[in-house]
Formats: sequence, C-alpha cells, structure tokens
Amino acid sequence: MSLQLPDKWIWDSWYVQVDGVTHAFYLHASKALGDPDRRHRHPIVGHAVSTDLTNWTVVQDALIISDAPAFDDGTTWTGSVVQDDDGLWWMFYTGTSRAEDTMVQRVGAATSADLLTWTKVSTEPLVEADPAYYEKLDLSVWHDEAWRDPWVFRFPGESTWQMLITARSSSGDPRVRGVLGHATSPDLREWTVQPPLSQPGQGFGQLEVFQFEIVDGVPVLLFCCGVSELSPERQAAGEAGGVYSVAVDARLEQVDFTGSVLFDRTDLYASRLLRDADGGWVLLGFINIVDGEFVGTLSDPIPVTADPVLGLVHRPVAGAAIAATAVADDALAAAAL
Repeated sequence: MSLQLPDKWIWDSWYVQVDGVTHAFYLHASKALGDPDRRHRHPIVGHAVSTDLTNWTVVQDALIISDAPAFDDGTTWTGSVVQDDDGLWWMFYTGTSRAEDTMVQRVGAATSADLLTWTKVSTEPLVEADPAYYEKLDLSVWHDEAWRDPWVFRFPGESTWQMLITARSSSGDPRVRGVLGHATSPDLREWTVQPPLSQPGQGFGQLEVFQFEIVDGVPVLLFCCGVSELSPERQAAGEAGGVYSVAVDARLEQVDFTGSVLFDRTDLYASRLLRDADGGWVLLGFINIVDGEFVGTLSDPIPVTADPVLGLVHRPVAGAAIAATAVADDALAAAAL
C-alpha cells in the first residue's frame, strides 16, 4: 500500500533511488493541528525507504527548523537530493523565517554521508530571489515571496549544477507571473541566480515543484498549480488544477508553458517521476482533495510515459494490455453468436 501515517498528514515529496532502494523525503505534520491548512506552518521533513514503491518503512526524520535566528527557523519545505562527485549527498530545501512571518522563501542545503543523518550547511541561505529578475515580497500583489522547491541536476556530460525554482517574474500581469526560476553552481555551494527560463504571461500565477527528466526519449518538465492560481482563461475552461507537464527542448532553452497539459489524476499534487523495478517511469504524488476533504497520503506508483505534444500520459502495463485484449475478444465472440 502507499505511504500513509495514521497520525500525520503527508504532502510534497522528493526521492533518491540507489542500489535498489528508494528513499522518500516528504513533508509531514501532526493531525493534532486539527485543520490541515495549518500543516504549512508546522512541517517536518520525514524519510521512508522502499524496494517496490508501495511498501514503505519509516526511518528517522531528516530535517526540522533551525533555532532562531536563521533563514529556516520558521519552516523547512520542499527540495531535492543529489550526490556530488566525492560521494556526499546534498539536500537542497526551502526555508522561511519567523522574523518575516514565513512570507519570504529562500533556498539552503544540508549534507549527509548516508542519507540518514543530515547536517545543515549554514544558517544563511545559499540562494535567494534577485530583484533584477524576480518578484520580491509585496503583499499588495501576491501572498508571499515565491522562491522555493529547488530541483537540482546536471545536464549529461556537464559539470555545472542547475537549479530550477518556483518563482515569479518582477514584471507582467500579477495573475500570471509564474516563471521557471534558475540558478547555477560549479560546486553546489556557490550559486549564481540567472534570468528565468520562461516568460511571464504563460497561464500560471506560479508553477510549483518542478522536475526535469527525459522520459522515454521526450524531455519533459513536470510541475503543479492549484486552481486558484491558474490564469483566468484556464479557469474559464474548467481546469481543476493539479499536476501538469510540458514537453521541452533538452537544454531548457525555449520553455513555453502555454502548451502545458493537466494530468488526468486531478486528486494528485506535487508529483515526482521515478523508475520502477523494471526501469519504466512512474508517477508518485500526494493525494490532495477528495470529496472536499484533504487526504494527505502518498499515492501508489502510476505507470507513465511521455508524448511530444501531450507531455506525460498513462503507460499501458502488460497486465492491463492482456485484460483489454481479453475483453475485446469476448466482445467479438459475443457479437458472432
């Protein structure tokens, strides 16, 4: 079964797959809070492991907030994990501070030799929004300063590290300023904020929890957006919000979110692409709202592949294909009687 904690809500997650084991890092908070909306101010980064993406063993928590004063003494939110060339694991994560009422988001890091015990790099952030390109806190325009969900990776054969970030442009219609924030680093410690890799006005107030992968030969960007932060046009078209994807070029040089397609599992949010035991791609996210109630568990893996126009689509699995063939054969036999 999927990862479910009876006394806690789970939401955003990120993963590492190594030596046949999948490490899930995820945000969780106690249900003793009563209102699930309160979870955002009380998160802990949890950790669980699995060999099949369905049966999970919870291990010790990975991160909590720092003692004040620190950039992350308010919350520790979504991130990603990579391994450097010396074998050290780096977790990049979002932090906010109590001094700013958790309204300003910045990115920091922690390191680990074994993926279990993590040591924060600094009480200061490593990356924050540059007003030359990105919107800073202005509550008359937006409800926070968006600079979160760092997705860190390298293009094949290159030494420079890339970071994709949930961000908003400093210009354009405030309703659709969501852009693909970008920073680069030679060593994972020193980061240079770059101009966004997309333009504002492409249909989203913000684009959350990015992931870039080449799925079955198709370069794809995965992200999510809630219904209230969609463009008026997407809302008018009846989109429910959820998990989106868009096919892109392999260097992320011409990212255009206007062609983004909503995945049909609209109960999912903040999903991630992983490999199953057979090497196929699957999608895991948290179950968000069902029948008007927040659920807060991880989903079971959903087999997917990619289409150059539609982005992520369901991947037929052998059992389903056999069952579909059997149904069709039965229908033909019945018609022949």
